[in-house]
Amino acid sequence: MQGAIPSSPEVSARMSRQSSRDTGAERSVRSLLHAAGYRYRVHHPVPGMARRKIDIAFTRAKVAVLIDGCFWHGCPEHATSPKANAEWWRKKLDRNVERDRETDAQLEAEGWRVLRFWEHEAPEDVADAVRRTVERRGPSRGRGKS
Repeated sequence: MQGAIPSSPEVSARMSRQSSRDTGAERSVRSLLHAAGYRYRVHHPVPGMARRKIDIAFTRAKVAVLIDGCFWHGCPEHATSPKANAEWWRKKLDRNVERDRETDAQLEAEGWRVLRFWEHEAPEDVADAVRRTVERRGPSRGRGKS
């Protein structure tokens, strides 16, 4: 996906500032889970896949929580298609969605339960769904590392 020329210096600067980790949505969900006594790993490597990370990982319960940005991961409600360099962006964003599917399949093959959420979902709802899943799958609370 090389070779795209930014449509303007402003666009280039704005895109370079986009956070790929520790987003507001991730921090909000982590805060709620931590306050409820849950312990987890942050940006945990996906087993068998170099350069891919789980946003919030409950390693003992094998629950992987991924919070996807609407633009970057193709949210059906909020995704947009840039007009400048449209073909390049379409390929890039389609590849992101394909990579998400590959990551899910790898995690599931390793016995993980994958939970994906959109950044626009209410953090309280996300945290509730995560708590329910973790509780069903095993240990996660308390002083030990998860």
